[in-house]
Amino acid sequence: MNEHPFAEFIKILGKGKKGSRPLTQDEAYRAMTMIMNDQVEPIQLGAFMMLMRVKEETPEELAGFVAAARESFHHDTQTISADLDWSSYAGKRRHLPWFLLASLLLAENGIRVFMHGAEGHTEGRIYTRNVLAILGINAATSIDQAARQLQENNFSYLSLEHICPKLYDMINLRPMMGLRSPVHTLVRLLNPFDAAYSIQGIFHPSYRQVHQKAALLLQQPHMAVLKGEGGETERNPDMDCLVQSVHYDELSEENWPAIFERRHIKPEELNPQQLAQLWRGEFSDEYAEATVIGTAAIALKLLGKADNQQQAEALAQSYWNARDKERFST
Repeated sequence: MNEHPFAEFIKILGKGKKGSRPLTQDEAYRAMTMIMNDQVEPIQLGAFMMLMRVKEETPEELAGFVAAARESFHHDTQTISADLDWSSYAGKRRHLPWFLLASLLLAENGIRVFMHGAEGHTEGRIYTRNVLAILGINAATSIDQAARQLQENNFSYLSLEHICPKLYDMINLRPMMGLRSPVHTLVRLLNPFDAAYSIQGIFHPSYRQVHQKAALLLQQPHMAVLKGEGGETERNPDMDCLVQSVHYDELSEENWPAIFERRHIKPEELNPQQLAQLWRGEFSDEYAEATVIGTAAIALKLLGKADNQQQAEALAQSYWNARDKERFST
């Protein structure tokens, strides 16, 4: 019986402590291309994903995976205009997704924000699409609808299900595996509409540099990655926030200091209705408001709307003060 072509990549990863090694960028690209083209048996896919999970992805592997996944897309990125690509895959558990208000604040001020994510793959979390529905914002259900929403409203959320069904199916294997897989990492770097600027949140600090270097290998012009609250792209105002960036071929990092000296106690329950109430000024919460403004400030700095942190935070505050409070009125 002839050896399956995909076995090459499993052997590279699984030969033990002395015999195994990471994939090169080209090997990672070829492996993911086979996966995208349904040229892999289910047992091989499971073995590959878990071997990658144990060793964790290198920037070269991640760049190869993303390049192959992007080649499977069936839409023309040149016809879609997005300023900022915003990934949202983790879901929130300890706090509400205040980052949504930050992204909508940017959109209200002329920045076209394309958000993509997946929902339901981890039990007990609040996902973006569900909260948008509570706010009265319809998630797009196709590439064309997302493009129209960006044109009309400067904001669109589209599930991975409608961008790359294969990756969507893979990310939803988490309950079966019991662990995250490389898919949870690579989807954050997909930038499906090829926006010049992208921002990502991760949970494990060690992944910041992996994302940063992978973005460099992918020649993404402007990218920022931070350890976000719960793994989402959300600045926690109670903690210092290290942001690692790519601007063309240069890597940089800067620390955004904590806004509060003492940490806040997490709420006993999460009520998504409070997002609309905070926006309308009917609900007061210093942690939530600082999160919205602080997250927007990091994005504004990335976008080049401000030269330093102080200017970015002042601009975000001015956006917040001038927001349309009738936007989410019932």
